[in-house]
Amino acid sequence: MEYINEILSNLKKNNKYRGEFKKLQSPQKEKVVIDGREIILLGSNNYLGLCDHKEVKKASMEAIEKYGVGAGGSRLTTGSYTLHSMLEEKIKDIKGTQKALVFNTGYMANLGIIQALCNKDWVIFCDKYNHASILDGCLLSGAKFLRYRHCDMDDLSYKLENFKGKCNLIVTDGVFSMDGDIAPLDKIVEISKKHNAVIMVDDAHGFGVLGIDGAGTASYFGVNSEIHIHMGTLSKAVGSIGGYAASEEYFIEYFKNFSRSFIFSTALPPSSVAASIKALDIIKNEPLRRQRLLENSHRFKMELKNLGFKIPDTVTPIIPVIVGDEEKTLEFSRQLLYDRIYIPAIRPPTVPKGSSRLRISITAAHAWEDLEYVIERLKTTGRKLGLI
Repeated sequence: MEYINEILSNLKKNNKYRGEFKKLQSPQKEKVVIDGREIILLGSNNYLGLCDHKEVKKASMEAIEKYGVGAGGSRLTTGSYTLHSMLEEKIKDIKGTQKALVFNTGYMANLGIIQALCNKDWVIFCDKYNHASILDGCLLSGAKFLRYRHCDMDDLSYKLENFKGKCNLIVTDGVFSMDGDIAPLDKIVEISKKHNAVIMVDDAHGFGVLGIDGAGTASYFGVNSEIHIHMGTLSKAVGSIGGYAASEEYFIEYFKNFSRSFIFSTALPPSSVAASIKALDIIKNEPLRRQRLLENSHRFKMELKNLGFKIPDTVTPIIPVIVGDEEKTLEFSRQLLYDRIYIPAIRPPTVPKGSSRLRISITAAHAWEDLEYVIERLKTTGRKLGLI
């Protein structure tokens, strides 16, 4: 207990303690109620504003009326509903693959895919900024894994030339969640062909946002058919919950038989699955949502750049405002919350030391007048803290 308390004390001392939860008292929207106050929310992955969409909610409630609230078992025993198969059909059609398999979360999908596929005969080549769930999947698999410098194709090529094994996997985020930049999938495809490596792309933040009909980052680059394993989530642009793998039939059948996070988990409840199905229809049929999202994001980003903030040059709705110092980042977030704006302060170990930031995420539901107010408060507080 002394050891644990000492660790927690050091976290607080070094401004790395994760603190109390922000308790929402309203639906996940562009504005939410936290502790009785209406707040402009700029820390949500609800990119297309579908978490509270009336048709999505209606589909979910109808599923509860028809099927009840729980799945009651794993997909391989009693928990597989016709809705699960319908959702997998929609995902595989969007991704352009032979089959898809739904997991309970994106985290469980990454663990299950990598753990099932790889073993000591494999070498995994992993982007340094990949999500924690990918790293955990690599560790769980027992494979040797090497981290290449972030989006550095020369380093990836060098490591494949010198350290590849009997079987090789290149795994990368499509969109990197803390920086908002995109993996150069077209170049990764070229490298993978040269070295006969399998490619897996975690497109949690690209699915529903980029590409044709929101198909994701691979579609954005025109290399959909060149990616061996597509992974993504249903909890961000889709506005529900769950993860998926989409691939050739033999990969999906293999995951059904060997992905422990799939086999040994109770299936997603029908209400969540029905919500995802309806949301995917909306994403396909309402392209203006994506257009508005990307236009709002670009305009907001340009305004912050013009003010002198350090903003990476990206095309996604994830906008990191780099502060650097942990204490100053926390203070920035606290002052904005006082002004009824919530933007989370991201610090190590989530991001590298010295790169603490505010992680802004725009949604299609944000009104520009609210974003203008946010820009004004960012300017005032940024100047007060000596950031611009």
